[in-house]
Amino acid sequence: MTKVRTGAITLRGTPTDLAGAELKVGDAAPDFNLQNNALENVTLKTFAGKTLLIAAVPSLDTPVCHAETKKFNEQAGTLANAQVLVVSTDLPFGQKRWCGSEGVENVVTLSAHRSNEFGESYGVLIAGGPFDQCLARAIFVVNGAGILTHVEYVKEVGQHPDYDAALAAARA
Repeated sequence: MTKVRTGAITLRGTPTDLAGAELKVGDAAPDFNLQNNALENVTLKTFAGKTLLIAAVPSLDTPVCHAETKKFNEQAGTLANAQVLVVSTDLPFGQKRWCGSEGVENVVTLSAHRSNEFGESYGVLIAGGPFDQCLARAIFVVNGAGILTHVEYVKEVGQHPDYDAALAAARA
């Protein structure tokens, strides 16, 4: 049974549970099997040797997720040997439509709609409430060796992550 972290975050001030263990700097990044907007399977190994900035978000169609993805899209070109991934439970078709309409070309959007594996292994699967089965807002930076060098679980779903800290970690 998956561990549930009771009240790990808040959603509009209401304590909300997350499924999965909380990851920490120094942990090996868990593998994942997600779908890109070409409906291809993508795993951690797809990006072997690259630094990854992984942004987990509830949905690209919400104001903070929208702004966050646009911000990382703007900064992605300044990251040497790094790739920005934005993961949500939005369907790949919706992600592709959103990226096209917003001119987002520098990040890779990935969908976790087919299973809870990513959400549970990264400790970001919302368990209960109005966002049940969506992903909580979090940032993970993974170095080329597959080790987490930065982890931020944003405490309130409607707040922005610490962009400067995440980008600094991805540049290091």
